[in-house]
Amino acid sequence: MTGIVRKSFDSADETRPFEDGKGRLDLLTTDRGPIGRATFEPGWRWSQHVKPIAGTDSCEAAHFGYIVSGRLKVVMNDGEESEIGPGDLMQVAPGHDAWVVGDEPCVALDWVGFGDYAVRDAG
Repeated sequence: MTGIVRKSFDSADETRPFEDGKGRLDLLTTDRGPIGRATFEPGWRWSQHVKPIAGTDSCEAAHFGYIVSGRLKVVMNDGEESEIGPGDLMQVAPGHDAWVVGDEPCVALDWVGFGDYAVRDAG
């Protein structure tokens, strides 16, 4: 490991688009694991724009991250729900749906759940 590593989401190691052009995940690979920046466009909803990619009934990723801008509504499979917005730290267990609230894109950073998020089959 070098003393300083500098990477930018603007030149991400990988970019994964969501369905219908409703955003993307920019991923940086580090020696401590992947870090993702997701941009969820207005109208984005996990169950419409990532579920077809993931192939699961709900999001099965655990998330530990930070909301930079915009707002998300998260609803757990058991009905628990929360709205998160700019400046909020989020910790979300697997088994949920989420969607953008309002007409502003939601930008989220995640240190845990985006490594295997929205991965398309190579075949």
